[in-house]
Amino acid sequence: MGLILLEALLALVILVGIVWWTMFSGRNKGELPEAEKEAPTPPAEGPKL
Repeated sequence: MGLILLEALLALVILVGIVWWTMFSGRNKGELPEAEKEAPTPPAEGPKL
């Protein structure tokens, strides 16, 4: 029983590690700075009536 719980705990730690790695591996301090985010584009003008 204890071995099964240990294995489940190890699987959970590996899963959390993979999620952490994929979320934060390529970013400096986790999130993109506000200045580098794209500005929203203005809405396209519709047909003139």
